[in-house]
Amino acid sequence: MTIDVAERAAQSADLTSAKSSFSALNAADQRVSVYQPEQQGLKFPQVPVFATHAEERQHRKERLVAACRAFALHGLDYGFAGHLTVRDPEFPDLYWTNPMAVHFSQVKLSNLILANHHGEVVQGSYALNRAGFVLHAAVHEMHQDIVAMCHAHTVYGTAWSALGRPLDPITQDAAVFFEDHVVITAEAGAVAVKTEAGKSVAAAFGKNKAAIHQSHGLFTASRHSIEDAAFWFIALERCCQVQLMVEATGIKPIMVPPDRARYSRENVGNSFIGWLHFQPIYEQLVQTSPDMFD
Repeated sequence: MTIDVAERAAQSADLTSAKSSFSALNAADQRVSVYQPEQQGLKFPQVPVFATHAEERQHRKERLVAACRAFALHGLDYGFAGHLTVRDPEFPDLYWTNPMAVHFSQVKLSNLILANHHGEVVQGSYALNRAGFVLHAAVHEMHQDIVAMCHAHTVYGTAWSALGRPLDPITQDAAVFFEDHVVITAEAGAVAVKTEAGKSVAAAFGKNKAAIHQSHGLFTASRHSIEDAAFWFIALERCCQVQLMVEATGIKPIMVPPDRARYSRENVGNSFIGWLHFQPIYEQLVQTSPDMFD
């Protein structure tokens, strides 16, 4: 089944508000982060602005592939488990995702698949991960502002999820998730293969950028980009590792006070920073994995 772009274009909605705000970061007179240089003429990553849906689609697909490769680079694979999705910029009821039973390190432009919220593959030759469809499609459908979402079965995230607890703000890195992640107990421990399970998880996700699904693992979502969602997933896994290591000492850690945790979250935990963190990862992958654009 393939997309009739000409036919669908007539039904296309305007670009989402998330895209508009994300692209607006490039305005010369607008700085949204203290990390953006005030001095002119210095090399610094710029958020892209697109002239057409086709340009933005290509960009999102390339970064989705890079996000999958980044997950492989960080050892976040587990058999066929794990699914990353990004909404199509022209047809928001469709999303691009990695193919079923293809290792993260082997995902490339040519094997990405495009699916709808009913679990039907509308472009691509690979099957869709059933659990990925149930959870991601429900979140994308319920939260129209979410552009991208990531999930994988990781060692430390899965271990921490078994405790059914949110992460504590014990470090500056962990503070970026302070009051911005939720523990979801719905369907805890049950494989999500029924659509009802996806709806209950989606409802609990709320406006947070991350979720810990009890006895299952980690999820991240972004209202801006797949790069943002992918980096915060990598960061969340690392925070789980750090907290498990600290708790293994048996010594009670010192918490970052709420006001300082919020300050850190606002300055180094926003979507622009997540996007920015991913840029050196992307550049490394461009140099070391040129086949991802095949």
